[in-house]
Amino acid sequence: MTVAVTAFGTLLATVSACATDASGPARADGATGSRGRAEPSPTVPAAASTAVPTAPTSDPTRVPGVGDRLLRQIPDDSGQVVAVYGEDEDSADSTVVLYTREGLEWRPVASWPAHNGRNGWTTDHHMGDERSPVGVFGLSDAGGVLDDPGTLLPYDQDAAAYAPPNDWDEAHQHDFDYVIAIDYNRLPGTPPNDPTRPEGDDKGGGIWLHLDHRDGTSACVSVSKDAMEFLLRTLDPDRHPVMVMGDRAALRA
Repeated sequence: MTVAVTAFGTLLATVSACATDASGPARADGATGSRGRAEPSPTVPAAASTAVPTAPTSDPTRVPGVGDRLLRQIPDDSGQVVAVYGEDEDSADSTVVLYTREGLEWRPVASWPAHNGRNGWTTDHHMGDERSPVGVFGLSDAGGVLDDPGTLLPYDQDAAAYAPPNDWDEAHQHDFDYVIAIDYNRLPGTPPNDPTRPEGDDKGGGIWLHLDHRDGTSACVSVSKDAMEFLLRTLDPDRHPVMVMGDRAALRA
């Protein structure tokens, strides 16, 4: 059993972009369980804000701060957008805002402080560059160490497969309590820790939305536990949720 758990830890470090070591931040890009469905019951957590962290738009049919290039990549049938506003191209600090489409208008639901790749952002992500990829990506699968909190997304609960190795420091022991796979270089419809990389290993992969450890990641986006629970209970596959992510300048382009 010890050998099996160790193997799972090694696999996790390989497939997750935010695998970390005992000294702190994430180091590399990189099990199946319950994938049930439950009715969501979202409530805005006390730590969340409904303020939009970017200049307001005069056109409510546009996601604030997102220019034509990325706006065109949001599917017409998408009714939920998780926008990640990076502070700067080389910054690990960002803000996550959940928007929902009401009629033709995009309206903010809640926002949270967040972190992204420790070296910032890139439009040409590669394994080990420690930058988060800029773009529009689906949010189709979730999982983690903890039980399903009540999400409509397929949920892969496996305490052994998602638990960080025991030698990681305390700050990183709960990174993968909840994860939502960001559909960058992966096969949607598979558990977040599926190692398949359709564009090849050099393009990285295993990029997740997961719990924050108050520091930059290798490519993932991290938010508080309250935020993760809220997003898991709110995102609805029938509304085709996507993540629009990048530094502010890249998002506006």
